[in-house]
Amino acid sequence: MIRRRLVRGRSLVATIGVWLVLGVMLVYILGPLLFMVTASLMPAVEVTRIPYRWIPRTFYWQNFWQAIRGNDGRFYFVRNMINSVVVATAITFSTVILSTMAGYGLAKFEFRGRRTVMLLIVATMMIPFQVIMIPLYLIAMRMGMQDSYAGLIVPFLVNAFGVFLMRQHLLTFPNEILDAARIDGASELQILRRIVFPSSWPAIATLAILTFRSQWDNLIWPLLIAQSRHMQTIPQYITLFTEEKYTDEGAMMAAAVLASLPIVILFFGLSRYFVGGARLFSAHKG
Repeated sequence: MIRRRLVRGRSLVATIGVWLVLGVMLVYILGPLLFMVTASLMPAVEVTRIPYRWIPRTFYWQNFWQAIRGNDGRFYFVRNMINSVVVATAITFSTVILSTMAGYGLAKFEFRGRRTVMLLIVATMMIPFQVIMIPLYLIAMRMGMQDSYAGLIVPFLVNAFGVFLMRQHLLTFPNEILDAARIDGASELQILRRIVFPSSWPAIATLAILTFRSQWDNLIWPLLIAQSRHMQTIPQYITLFTEEKYTDEGAMMAAAVLASLPIVILFFGLSRYFVGGARLFSAHKG
C-alpha cells in the first residue's frame, strides 16, 4: 500500500512538472505574439510605457490604417502584400509538384546511382544560401530577371528538403498499389495524379506550410532582385517602414500583425494535415 502511494505521488509530481514546463514554454512562445497584437491596438505612447498594459484602454484602429497607408501615403503595403502572396504561392505550388515527382522517382524506381543522386541532393542542404547568393544574382542579371516576378520565383522552384521529405514519405507507400495500377494500364503520371498525390496529403501539407513560410519571410533575395517599390515584398516593406525617420511603434506592430495573417490562415487551414506530416517526418528522421 505504501509503495503504491509513493508511485502515485511520484507520478503526480512528474505530471505537475511536465505541465509547468509546458506552461512556461507556452508563455515563452505566445508572449511575443500577444504583445504584437495588443501593441497594434495602442497609441505609440502606451506601447513604450513601463509597466506595459496588456489590455489597451481604447482600441486604436488608426494603427492599421497607418500601416496600410505608409508613412509616405502611397499605399505600397497592398502591392507588396500581393507580391508576397504571388511569389510564395507560386514557389509553394512548384515545390510541392516537383518535389513529389522527384521523390517518387527516387523512392520507387530502381536505377544505378540512385543513392548517390539522393546523397548529392541532400548535400546541397548543407550549403548556406549566402555562398551561392552572388553567383545566383549574376545569373539572374544575365537572364534579365531583375526586378520581376521571374527573378523572385525561378531560383526557388524546387528545393532539396522538399525532395528529401517526399522521398522519405513515399518509401513507405505500398508498392502493391502501384503495381496494381500499372497492371490496369495506368501511366506513371496517372499514378501520380490519382494515387500518390491524394494519398500524400500529410507530407504535402507539411512541405507546403514550411515552403510558404520560408518564402514569406525571405528578405535577402528580394533585396537583391527587387529594387523598385512596386516589386518589393512584404518583408522589405516592413523593413523600410521601421527604418524611416518617422516611426510609430503601434503602426509597426499593426504592420506585423497584417503581415502574419496569411501564415496564420494557411497553418490553421492545413493544421490537421501538418500535425500528421510532422509526426511522419519525425518517425522517418528517427
